[in-house]
Amino acid sequence: MGEITNVSEYEAIAKQKLPKMVFDYYASGAEDQWTLSENRNAFSRILFRPRILIDVSKIDMATTVLGFKISMPIMIAPTAMQKMAHPEGEYATARAASAAGTIMTLSSWATSSVEEVASTGPGIRFFQLYVYKDRHVVAQLVRRAERAGFKAIALTVDTPRLGRREADIKNRFTLPPFLALKNFEGLDLGKMDKADDSGLASYVAGQIDRSLSWKDVKWLQTITSLPILVKGVLTAEDTRLAIQAGAAGIIVSNHGARQLDYVPATILALEEVVKAAQGRVPVFLDGGVRRGTDVFKALALGASGIFIGRPVVYSLAAEGEAGVRKVLQMLREEFELTMALSGCRSLKEITRNHIVTEWDQPHPRPAPRL
Repeated sequence: MGEITNVSEYEAIAKQKLPKMVFDYYASGAEDQWTLSENRNAFSRILFRPRILIDVSKIDMATTVLGFKISMPIMIAPTAMQKMAHPEGEYATARAASAAGTIMTLSSWATSSVEEVASTGPGIRFFQLYVYKDRHVVAQLVRRAERAGFKAIALTVDTPRLGRREADIKNRFTLPPFLALKNFEGLDLGKMDKADDSGLASYVAGQIDRSLSWKDVKWLQTITSLPILVKGVLTAEDTRLAIQAGAAGIIVSNHGARQLDYVPATILALEEVVKAAQGRVPVFLDGGVRRGTDVFKALALGASGIFIGRPVVYSLAAEGEAGVRKVLQMLREEFELTMALSGCRSLKEITRNHIVTEWDQPHPRPAPRL
């Protein structure tokens, strides 16, 4: 493999390195995978309106998320079972995020526990939560995350049932026998049984609470003082309900296009959510971000930051911790360059006027002279 020059190149390397069942699990989307390609393609329908002759000798990408200072608005999304990608799994990802001065979100379904991730050293970490039918399990898990120094809960709200991922059904996906869902190991929920279709889909059907509703978001606030980010919002209506329910922030997400197919790309849904939030809480985005230009576009449309998912597991598979570090570094450098070439010296200078989208009203053209 030659010099890696962009984030997307890691996917092909991961595909070569990983067992088919594992690569397909990370790579696939739901059903026709229309939203999967749309998450990427929608970015190409946004063009720049760069401003020139601005002194861009100094560029500041630093920001704060829920009061925590980070080096750039690029963070790590929760992705399950990272030890399938590399033996160091979530440990490597945690160290890479910490080295980059940014936030890692640990999946509920991690192959390393909250305590193990905390043991890798300092760093700002969020914990992604699935709500299990047994609320004692949930309360215990949230307490453990708090004790391990995690700073926020990212509550996934788009998964009352697992989306239909046909590759996983064909492959009879299950967690490799030498791994466990470490956060649940002591509760006898750490193993996934083989099933006639997808082992994960069966696990979700058995364990995850389909009755989850807004009252549970309120309940969660009674058991923890951590801020709650609601992850999986795509509409103005749900944005308003999330804020009413006390959410500290919103993550516009379609679960990497793995849940309901034919929902819009997150970059398309973003503006509706930002407008509905009216600045009351920060709005973040995940899904399809592969370039620094994508990061800039999301911020221009009102996002306070973005999260990357698949690039993390692909680079982890390719090069372990060094791969994840490289992905964060490449995105950082591309984003800095995009800012400079757009004439923005700090994040607050990135505005809606720096982009034009295909769905903007075309400017009325003057009538042709006869």
